[in-house]
Amino acid sequence: MEILVCVRRVPDTSENEIQLNSAGNDIERDELVYSINEPDNYAVEEALQIVARVGGNVTVATVGSEDDEEVLRREMAMGANHGVMISDEAFSGSDGRGIATILKGFVEKGHYDLILTGVQAEDGGAQVGGMLAALLDYPFASLVNSIEVLDGGKLTISREIEGGNREMNEIDLPCVLSIQTGINEPRYVGMRGIRQVASIPIPTFGASALGLDPGTVGRVAVRVKRVDYFVAALGKGAEILHGSREENIDKVLELVAAKGGLK
Repeated sequence: MEILVCVRRVPDTSENEIQLNSAGNDIERDELVYSINEPDNYAVEEALQIVARVGGNVTVATVGSEDDEEVLRREMAMGANHGVMISDEAFSGSDGRGIATILKGFVEKGHYDLILTGVQAEDGGAQVGGMLAALLDYPFASLVNSIEVLDGGKLTISREIEGGNREMNEIDLPCVLSIQTGINEPRYVGMRGIRQVASIPIPTFGASALGLDPGTVGRVAVRVKRVDYFVAALGKGAEILHGSREENIDKVLELVAAKGGLK
């Protein structure tokens, strides 16, 4: 089975203090530390486990710039067979539909039985997987938390739905699935593994190689434009505690006791 996993490089929220830019329509990105979009790790791990059971190859692809190569090499160190960079100045500023259009162009250059994405991008939404499936006219399922490969070009999948319940479905290949976090335990990637793949060539595909009209992607084609970011106001009764851990623990106990929470 040939599996394509779409991955993304995002700001690492555990390593950054997020601040708004002066225009209030984005975050300050100049000094940010980046890492792999964590939900994508689950998609890559699931692809690797499927290939271990039934055979095949895993390709990881990202739409970005040369800075994003690091996430491809990380996933190749994890076990992916191939990494692909999809990069062109014309792609800059693409919205979700634009990214899906770019990925569609790449998918149509190859042959993939299964396309996986993480359940969402930590710096965006969860729309690209569904849009990509629609553009390809492939079946799509979201929030997938188990996959079983059947004979005859089909999968049995379960989806997480409201109330912690699972919905079981049979879906035809080729298809697009967005993978829920928690479906597996992504394997550890050490520096030794990353060094082992450091010299492997990673091909780059631009707009012309994918047969894309630059006018259909990038800033010129956006249909969704971010106009504002804001920090939510403190809710009624909310209080931020300042001080050492010990001081804050004492303060929390005082507050709980004052509300009748300690008897």
